[in-house]
Amino acid sequence: MVEDQGAAQQQESPEQTQRAGADVVELEYRPVVADFTSALKARRAISKAGRRQYAVLGGVVVVAALQGQRALNGHGESLILTIWLVVCMPLILLSPWLMARQFQRLGERQGTFRVTVTDAGVTVATDNSTTELNWVAQPRYRETKDVFAMFSPDKKATSFTSLPKRAVRAPEDVDRLRAILDRHLTRV
Repeated sequence: MVEDQGAAQQQESPEQTQRAGADVVELEYRPVVADFTSALKARRAISKAGRRQYAVLGGVVVVAALQGQRALNGHGESLILTIWLVVCMPLILLSPWLMARQFQRLGERQGTFRVTVTDAGVTVATDNSTTELNWVAQPRYRETKDVFAMFSPDKKATSFTSLPKRAVRAPEDVDRLRAILDRHLTRV
């Protein structure tokens, strides 16, 4: 005797099929520096350490201006401190780009990234590995001009996933991706 345990396929209406399709967004890309730079800048804006960098940058600008002014007024101040302060500013400003170059080199070794975003979570498959993230693993996201960046819940946002907008298959997928992220994550 054979029992039907619900294995019979149900006919889906066109509305159900369309709605199910709206709940899946696929991206395919090879990582570039700009993707990581955008995600790291977004991370800087939401993490405590990133906000501290902005405060340090502001302090460096003020001290450099004061030191430069004193040196120009002939108060016998050494320009060495001013030079060091001026060197520090670009390093702070360029740090996301410098880190992005390192991430891109690591990502390049993985080959092509194929990302599937569904209501269940995010799956990232590369030529060498597959990773599945549920929404609890990275419960926050920030949208930039170029990417959607998902972040871990810790204060430093140590873990992040970059979803480049350029990698979607159709332009309307950007809106669908935003809708999925808005349903499951907190926008920061």
